[in-house]
Amino acid sequence: MTPPGLTPWSKVTQISASHFADATAYVSVSRLRIDDLRPYIYRTRDGGKNWHEITSGLPGDAPADTVREDPVRKGLLFAGTENAVWVSFDDGDHWQSLQLNLPHTSMRDLWIHDNDLIVATHGRSFWILDDITPLRQLNPAIANPETYISEVHLFDPAVAYRIRRDTNTDTPLPPDEPAGENPPDGAIIDYFLTKPALGPVTLEILDKQGKLVRRYSSEDKPEQTQAELEKQLIPLYWLRAQKTLSSDAGMHRWIWDLRYPSPTSTEHEYPIAAVPHDTPRYPLGPSALPGQYTVRLTANGRSLSAPLVVKMDPRVKISQAELQKKFDLEMQLATAITQSFQAVSQARSVHEQLGKLAESTKGSLKDSVQALDSKLSAVLEGPKDPLPSAPTEPALADSNSTMIALYKEVEKADAAPTGAQADAFAKTANDLTTAMKRWENVKTNELPALNHQLQTHGLPELRLDLPPQQQAGGENQE
Repeated sequence: MTPPGLTPWSKVTQISASHFADATAYVSVSRLRIDDLRPYIYRTRDGGKNWHEITSGLPGDAPADTVREDPVRKGLLFAGTENAVWVSFDDGDHWQSLQLNLPHTSMRDLWIHDNDLIVATHGRSFWILDDITPLRQLNPAIANPETYISEVHLFDPAVAYRIRRDTNTDTPLPPDEPAGENPPDGAIIDYFLTKPALGPVTLEILDKQGKLVRRYSSEDKPEQTQAELEKQLIPLYWLRAQKTLSSDAGMHRWIWDLRYPSPTSTEHEYPIAAVPHDTPRYPLGPSALPGQYTVRLTANGRSLSAPLVVKMDPRVKISQAELQKKFDLEMQLATAITQSFQAVSQARSVHEQLGKLAESTKGSLKDSVQALDSKLSAVLEGPKDPLPSAPTEPALADSNSTMIALYKEVEKADAAPTGAQADAFAKTANDLTTAMKRWENVKTNELPALNHQLQTHGLPELRLDLPPQQQAGGENQE
């Protein structure tokens, strides 16, 4: 059965049987030890009676060490040589580079596990190409922008698993400590643009009922400016990079973290379970439930959709009903945090403006300014010296902070909320409603009255649209 072109001392480095045809097999051969650097890969479709050399596109100075056939797409082959990895979409008739960021070293073996391509190198560790789903769907029409009639292509995403990120609470490893990189924590979504988009590119995630879960746009602004990032105590090499959906020509990969939008919060922090260049800024949004979703890509006036299946981490044992309870409470908490954020920010901003006015006003106007500031402080932070026996009304900032702390606890584990958590939410929601009503009264009645006084004195009015100079919580590490 030996291919007739083989000479003595040719080393058969691998034999791979086809997943699709009993009589088809692939053989890689190395003649490195007799100073022949050419690659040799053979294919038979009749059980070894006839062999055909399939090396078109491979360079002539790298012996072949391995050849593997994809178990999902017929004709999709991968080859490893003494310095690179290669891919063929036509059963080996033509090869092209799949090197990407791999080091140039000996690729001793390849393996396809589910949707990932694993490379075993000589002296340069193991490497994994996450999610080769696009390679399985790629065809000559899509790959050639000159002949592809559509300017936009959305690949069907692979199944995504809801797996929680690292939660190790010990001191994180130093960034220079050798460690493997985990795959992206979320759904991998690939799309292709034959030319730059003329307008914004949007990517939307819809649930089974067609309701919007998450929306990304190429026009999204970063959460923080570079100047804001540099003011933090956390070194920037720990942080997850702020990314924006690309509208450039070419192949693009986007990761949906399987979460709803993050609540707009007055407090932010970074977890001590840090990963170099991939530590997210908390709070994150509520986790999406396992189930059926739709990915919708819009670019150059065209909208394309693809189904997405999200599955639960198979190691986690929790019922759908318990997950639903957790999700419902997370959504209620996230909504309350976002709604109270604006009230707390506006109240703090007005409080700061009143403090400056008190220093520059006199007489009855100063008395009015101080009176409103005192009332606003009680609404925002509570009374300064409360009497032990006197009932105190809920403070806006305290209720907001309690919501944030409760959200962190509920989000922490894939488990149904405890009775204590449900009771705490009910009480805090009632306190927040009361505090919001008190703030609305100040905002709609007393603030306009003071602004009228300021206007008669030729002074600028108090504004609600100015951000406060100080936010509680700041940027911390747990």
